[in-house]
Order: sequence, then C-alpha cells, then structure tokens
Amino acid sequence: MKLLFICTHNRCRSILAEAIANHYGKGLVVARSAGSQPAGEVHPLSIKYLSEAGFSTDGLCSQSWDEHESWNPDVVITVCDSAAGESCPVWFGKSIKVHWGLADPSSLKGTDEDIANGFRDTISILKNRIEKLVVKDLDLMGRDEIIRIFEQLGNE
Repeated sequence: MKLLFICTHNRCRSILAEAIANHYGKGLVVARSAGSQPAGEVHPLSIKYLSEAGFSTDGLCSQSWDEHESWNPDVVITVCDSAAGESCPVWFGKSIKVHWGLADPSSLKGTDEDIANGFRDTISILKNRIEKLVVKDLDLMGRDEIIRIFEQLGNE
C-alpha cells in the first residue's frame, strides 16, 4: 500500500510520518511525503529527533506534491490543518483522502526541552498510529473499511 503524507511546507510532520511509516512498513507499506508549498528543506530538528528515535533519515527531502503525480498513492493523509483545507490536485483521483491532525512541533516556542518534547510527542503519536496500521491486512479490505481504520487512527 502506498501512502502520501501531505503538509503544506513538507518540512516537519509529513517528513516524520514518511520516515516512521517506511520504517514499520518494511516494504509492505511504502510512504512518501510532500507539500503544496514546500519549504525546500527538511527542518533540522525533524532530522535530529528522527535519528534520536532510531529512524533512518536517508533520502528525506522537502518537495512538492506535483513530484508524485505518476506515483498514484492509495491513501493521501494530510497531517496539518491548513493542508487539510486546501484543494487537492486532480491527480489524487481515486486515492483515499484522510486527515491525521497533528500539532506542529517546529512552531513551538519555549525552552529547548519544550521543543524537544514537542518533536518526541509527535513522533510517538505517529509511531503508535503506524504500528497499529501495519498489522492490518489492508490489501484484503474494501475501501470503506480502509477509510474507517485510517479515520479511527487519526482520532487516537
């Protein structure tokens, strides 16, 4: 199953989700990330805290959702509220579209420890959702059941 995580700037939450999904997906779930207005670089703290948690950061980059037009994701998951409200490109076509709202740890103000905890919390939420997702036999499920599972996970 192919997952495309979308966040407006594709520098933090969608990047975290891509790395975590690819780690736990073990090739059965393949993830990419993109943005409608990509920043052009991954937030350095995204790399730092993914590495700290033991996730590979190889190949992560901030890119436009247009880069994935021919990839045909099965599920498109928005992880920021502004991306959820944007008009999706026509090429998303028949992809299932769901929203997994997450606070943006890169916009936190406070001490270094407060910011670190924000990144760690977001990684933990995504890790929990994706660990639960990859044990499901999604290839044997119908569209409505897949939507229900993704929506349920997005509310956890």
